[in-house]
Amino acid sequence: MSPPLLAAPEALARILAECTPLPAELAGVQQALGRVLAMDLAAARTQPPLDNSAMDGYAVRAADCQETPAPLKVVDRLFAGVGPGQPLGPGQAVRIMTGAPIPPGADAVVMQERTRLDGSTVQVLERPSPGHNIRPAGEDAREGQLLLEAGSVIGLAEAALVWGQGIPVVPVFRRPRVGVLSTGDELGDPAAPLPGQILDSNGPMLTAAAARAGAEAIHLGRCLDDPDALRAALEAARHLDVLITSAGASVGERDLVRGVLQSLGAQERFWRLAIKPGKPLAWARWGNAHVFSLPGNPVSALVTFELFVRPALRKLAGHPAPAPGELPGRTAVALRKAAGLRHYLRATVSFRDGTAWATPLPTQGSGALRSAAQATHLLVLPEDVTERAPGDPVGLVPLNWLA
Repeated sequence: MSPPLLAAPEALARILAECTPLPAELAGVQQALGRVLAMDLAAARTQPPLDNSAMDGYAVRAADCQETPAPLKVVDRLFAGVGPGQPLGPGQAVRIMTGAPIPPGADAVVMQERTRLDGSTVQVLERPSPGHNIRPAGEDAREGQLLLEAGSVIGLAEAALVWGQGIPVVPVFRRPRVGVLSTGDELGDPAAPLPGQILDSNGPMLTAAAARAGAEAIHLGRCLDDPDALRAALEAARHLDVLITSAGASVGERDLVRGVLQSLGAQERFWRLAIKPGKPLAWARWGNAHVFSLPGNPVSALVTFELFVRPALRKLAGHPAPAPGELPGRTAVALRKAAGLRHYLRATVSFRDGTAWATPLPTQGSGALRSAAQATHLLVLPEDVTERAPGDPVGLVPLNWLA
């Protein structure tokens, strides 16, 4: 007798509980984009190093401009990248450009549009307060101050922050090393498939999905439904952090993957979930490796990757929120299903009055990749739900496989 089907939330919780972030390594900032900082990062320098002007205009003493227009003698010109220049005396002003250091004695900058130049005298037409249009030293960071916390994802702004500090490398969690193995006698050679064979889309699709999730992913090729060939292919991949197999995990006579894995010492954590599509999913631990045996139908493989494998890869890569969860929405049409399985319907979403309205695509077959290409979200109907009326609330999972 088969064990009861496992609910999707419980399956994901079990997977994430056993996914420990991989060890840290140093990476150049360019190579760290999209990765997760493994330790707190402190500022190496004060930035900006000096008080500087936020505007093109005139550096002044605010006390000299309490009555306007205030005539001031222009005694110097300052540009970004130079020293702060000579001290500013009473009744004086310095022509200053954006980013130039504030000269000693000045405590405000009046933007050019609020002045009128008359020879060597500038008429200040507004009353500035101390600090007006000045970016203080250390506004962005001071040397030794916490710059980025561990767990921060290195995006473009974070990378620019680090580049601006002159920090060449950062400690980030190692990328998961992932291998994808396609199985099945029905998979033909793309150059010369035999009658009745199909071309393997799952292998390259799942390899690309793993790479987009931040992994170092390789396609291990195709393997026949032969125990010895399968054993050899799996043994060659056991050094990886994650092994993804496609097909061969259901109940057919040639579904050999689970049995071969167990003969090699893999410990199966669960098999078969209460979901549609994707019920014949298995997850095992093989030493330090996580093994995901995904269904052979391409949409089932893609959906189960999105729901279970992608969060696992993100957790291994150190992401603090590996599974973002469902978003609230409403169904635009009536929905009906039998109780027992959690359904993930490919749907398109439009927004009206701040509400996400979901419309399932007409084709929901597990082999219909065109509907996967058209979908923007998965519409979630839990196990105990049998119907939803138009306008009823539903959960929505945004799809990360979109271009």
